[in-house]
Amino acid sequence: MEELGRGFVKAVELIVSLDAEVVEITVRSLMISATSCGIACAICFPLGGLVHFSSFPGKKLFMSLVQTLYSLPTVLVGLFVFVLLSRSGPLGSLGLLFTPAAMVIGQVIFVSPIVLGLAVSALNGLDIALYDAAVGLGASKFQAVLQVMREARYGLLTAAVMGFGRAISEVGLSLMVGGNIKGFTRTLTTAISLETSKGNIELSIALGIVLLVLALMVNLVTGWLQRR
Repeated sequence: MEELGRGFVKAVELIVSLDAEVVEITVRSLMISATSCGIACAICFPLGGLVHFSSFPGKKLFMSLVQTLYSLPTVLVGLFVFVLLSRSGPLGSLGLLFTPAAMVIGQVIFVSPIVLGLAVSALNGLDIALYDAAVGLGASKFQAVLQVMREARYGLLTAAVMGFGRAISEVGLSLMVGGNIKGFTRTLTTAISLETSKGNIELSIALGIVLLVLALMVNLVTGWLQRR
């Protein structure tokens, strides 16, 4: 217990002093997760609008599949991306395996079902007459869709924040396709796993505190958006 206490104190000192390794790993984690979330939103928001405003056979089944993928195991996504980007895989010639780009690709696949499902839910929560009212006032179909999505902006932002939270906290995928390379692909979660196995408790606790603070910020922002 005393050793744990000393480790916690040392961890706080690392954070307060802005230890170079802690800052580097934190910034890299934020950049990779933010990029992944941004790409997922760019794909899933328009797709969510298309799903919401369209009526097609199997729509309920499609949404059930999307919701099922909320619990998609990170290692399964990691396996898929690893095979896709490995030297013998279809995209192996690109040389993306064990790079930040591979981690971004994997995280986009991982968080997209969450972002898509929450985006559709946000649009479904609006009054169905809003679209008809916009068209009745002279808006084109495209303008009416944009107006509906504007009204759902807080729900869409919630989807983005939730996607970011899931991306920055995953570990299996990043280990499998990133390789946990120091100074290149090492993130908060993979560094915590490695440093703990090495017995470097101080650094592990410091990174854990940073990750916990980020998770708290995500929850606070999500709660604020939901109230709005």
